[in-house]
Amino acid sequence: MEARNILDMTVRELGLALREYGYPEYRSKQVFGWLYKGIGLREMKNLPQELKNRLDEDFVTGIPEIIKKQVSEIDGTTKYLVKYYDGSMVECVYLIYEYGRTACISSQVGCRMGCSFCASTRGGLIRNLSPGEMTGQVLAIQRDAKTRISNVVIMGSGEPLDNYQNTLRFIRQLNSRDGLNIGLRSVTLSTCGLVPEIKKLAEEGLPITLSISLHGASDETRMRLMPVAGKYKTDEIVECCKYYIKRTGRRITFEYALVEGINNRPEDAKKLAALLKGMLCNVNLIPVNPVEGTGYKQPGAGKVKRFKQMLERAGISVTIRREMGRDIDGACGQLKAGYIEEKNL
Repeated sequence: MEARNILDMTVRELGLALREYGYPEYRSKQVFGWLYKGIGLREMKNLPQELKNRLDEDFVTGIPEIIKKQVSEIDGTTKYLVKYYDGSMVECVYLIYEYGRTACISSQVGCRMGCSFCASTRGGLIRNLSPGEMTGQVLAIQRDAKTRISNVVIMGSGEPLDNYQNTLRFIRQLNSRDGLNIGLRSVTLSTCGLVPEIKKLAEEGLPITLSISLHGASDETRMRLMPVAGKYKTDEIVECCKYYIKRTGRRITFEYALVEGINNRPEDAKKLAALLKGMLCNVNLIPVNPVEGTGYKQPGAGKVKRFKQMLERAGISVTIRREMGRDIDGACGQLKAGYIEEKNL
């Protein structure tokens, strides 16, 4: 019998399982109370030893092991490489902001979207993460950082909407009073633009923040950076986003990784402004993280500033992403790639 992940279950579901073992259902709340403090099954103090043994035999907690971490000396950003019980590894990040403590988590082991500037997509998709495995990343960060996470960003390796049902259940677990009780407005989901799934998400009634990885104002530019642009055209994505805004009333963030000589020219800024004119949105400019083998370079600070000013003059709300953890491996997949390379030497 394959071990079940407790964090994939609700309190009610675990309670029914415990009743089959001959224990009262209220024990499930005790189990989850310890798990959300980052405590392992055998260390739970107010449970009968026999029950702890049984749980340890039949279940896993879903909290991954931290096998490597890097801490920024600049701002305290911490990047983790974590490993699950089956040996799968993903990255997650702890970020410190004035408004709270944020966990950036992965939704898949690997990714099949193939974005050329992203290191986590190079090995393709290995498997989806379950809701409990995603929750486990948050708990691992909380336990290591010794603080409560107040904001969650689903922006690590993987495409969350390519793992739709598991991601939705994870978000609802985050918001549950029996879970981490994190407000939905403190949750951000980042997608490269899967049009049918964005429309489905619009109908879910979840007031989360939706972030679209746009990175180009034309199909030609997006195709150079993101193969998914061959399936969903830029105009399709924008129309889909307008539908999302209409259904939810929520402002969308468009992520735009600035790559020198590819999408940072004045004509690119003009096209982007025309594409997004009149939308309830914000553009988040991201000087691209250099990834070995791509040849991509960050534009200079002056060019980034000019691109921002052109958008603002056209009436578009713009921010420049604050570079967190500049002195550690910042781009998705770099810490994992470096670890694997070390082990293979």
